[in-house]
Amino acid sequence: MKKTLALSLLISFALICSCQKQDSTAEQQLAQRKTELDAREKALDEREKALTEREKLVAKPRVPSVPRIAPAEPQRTVPPELTGLIADPSQLRTEREQRTQERLAERQRKMEELQKMSAARALPRRETTAPATEAASPSPSPTPE
Repeated sequence: MKKTLALSLLISFALICSCQKQDSTAEQQLAQRKTELDAREKALDEREKALTEREKLVAKPRVPSVPRIAPAEPQRTVPPELTGLIADPSQLRTEREQRTQERLAERQRKMEELQKMSAARALPRRETTAPATEAASPSPSPTPE
């Protein structure tokens, strides 16, 4: 019985010691993780502060060191006495189209005249050669009575 009691005490003592060892290593790991987490949170806070400062700088209107004189705002409307001087784009376009149509018509007329002249020159030559061939032909031409 003494042996069983001693054995059970020894086993329980070993279990308690091993549990304490495991607890101490777990506590060390927990402490290490906590310090790492604290370092990450600190870095994140610093990054957020830097970001908010940057946003504040961007949001602030920048004051130029030398004030510049802004040019006067040009008038958006044209006075009525000057509106007649400004050309209407659609009117210019129609005038340009009319001129091109007139030029095309003039070219067409000139081409037709040239064709008529060349045709007129070609016809008399054919007529002059035709009577010569008739006179040289051996058979007489029938004459109407």
